Parts: sequence; structure tokens; C-alpha cells
Amino acid sequence: MSILPNVARASQPDAKPGPDVLAPAYWDDPSGLAAAHPNGALAACRLFCYGLLTVGLLPVQIVGLLCWPALANAIPRLHHRLCAWIIGLKIHAEGQPASGQPVLFISNHISYFDIIALGSILRASFIAKSDVAAWPVFGLLARLCRTVFVERRVAGARGHIACIRDRLKQADSLVVFPEGTSSDGSRVLPFKSTLFAAVEGEAITVQPISISYTRLNGMPIGRALRPLYAWYGDMDLGPHLWAALSYGSAEVVIRFHPRSSPLNLPIENHCRSIATTRSRTG
Repeated sequence: MSILPNVARASQPDAKPGPDVLAPAYWDDPSGLAAAHPNGALAACRLFCYGLLTVGLLPVQIVGLLCWPALANAIPRLHHRLCAWIIGLKIHAEGQPASGQPVLFISNHISYFDIIALGSILRASFIAKSDVAAWPVFGLLARLCRTVFVERRVAGARGHIACIRDRLKQADSLVVFPEGTSSDGSRVLPFKSTLFAAVEGEAITVQPISISYTRLNGMPIGRALRPLYAWYGDMDLGPHLWAALSYGSAEVVIRFHPRSSPLNLPIENHCRSIATTRSRTG
């Protein structure tokens, strides 16, 4: 299913929403639609380069995991930086990531590209839902990057709290998406509060992050074009990824908010308050 025709139809004021319309029935920047013209050759080239890079770095990462921890920590960040360049992500950071170790970064979640964008800046591993481990290709890459896999259900997640706490005590910074799934970024979904139990009462730095996709080929991305990069709901991964790789360059803004400590305030309420404010103000 093509994404662009749905966006174009949703941009018309008199359009009636159908089951395949991915965007709201209004358009806040019509000039940007021309910037979203897909290029299949570009997508194929990017996919080939990504595969070549990944295959080349895999054995290096395996060696690092086996006998050179410093190398194993450096390779994922290098991989993410090169991937960002290959797929055309122009990443702009606002504020400074916490420098003390360990740090738990709390971020909203919009797209699979969030991993690349955040991973290109942060020296941190990710916390992901357990079913990601079984995904073809991406599950293997996540394991090699020392991702912590957790159950999103309350009963299952409790068994992983100790693992998260141990990784943080080993001075490993982690990134968590507490919404538990991705969205179009227009609002904050309910947090999976069980994961915050891993840091409650601990002397660990917590820093909220907001990520947003702001421009496509230099043109502002309004609400109607968010589905070009936002992956959520029942969207199929394959067609969406292929389309996203064909659209040129996207600007990604990552905002680092003031850090805090679970010893000083209820951390879940603090992070949700910041995330909600950012979603309202853009």
C-alpha cells in the first residue's frame, strides 16, 4: 500500500477518511507534498549500503563482545552514525546529554529511525520489548548491541527490573521508550510504569528526551506528513520502511531536557510532564 496517495487525499479539506487514510483530514503545509516524491532507486541504494555496512561491522562487533568491551561499546555508535548518513537523517541536538554514569534516558517513540538517531549521539544501549529479539535481522542486531529485552506486561516486566538495575549499576547507560509503542508524535501515550521501578530510590541520573521529525528535504513536516516517518498502529513494516528510504533527507531534532534523580522526585510524573509539554508545544 502506497503512503503518498493517502497523504495527498488526506490533505484535501473535503476528503472523507477511509480505512487506508493514514493522516488527519487537513493539510498545514501544501508546498511540502512535492518534497515527498519517492525515489525507488534511492531506496534501493540506501538499503544496499546499509546492508554492506552492517555485514562489514558484524564480525568486528562480535570480536568486541568476546574480548574487547571498549570496542563493543564503540561499534554500535559508529554504525548508527554511518547509517544516519546513509539514509539521510540530519540530526540536530538541543541541550546536552547527561555526562555522568550511569544514565537512564527516557524518550518518546515515533519511528524505527529513533534508534539510529539516538544511537548516533548517545553511548547507551536500548531497552526493547521482548518480541523484538525474534525479529529477522533487527533482532540479531539488537542482541549484538546489548539491548535489554523486557516484557511489557506487568507480570512479566517485574522479572526484568533486576536486569535493568544491574546494567545501570555496571555503569551502562540505557534508553527506554516508556510508552511501550510508537505513535505519530502528536500526543504522549500512557507510560508503562513498571519499568520505572528499576530506578526508584536509586542514585541514578535520569534525563528525559524528546525526538521529532521536523523537515523533509528542507520543507516543514506538518501533521499530515508525519506518517511518512512515524510508524505506528497496523502499518506494515516492509512497505513503510521502503517508502521512508525513498524520500530524500529528513531533519531530526533531539531535545535533552534537565536531568533529575529518582531520589529527588517521582521520576515517572516528572518525565511524563515534560513529554506532554513538548508534544503540545512542538
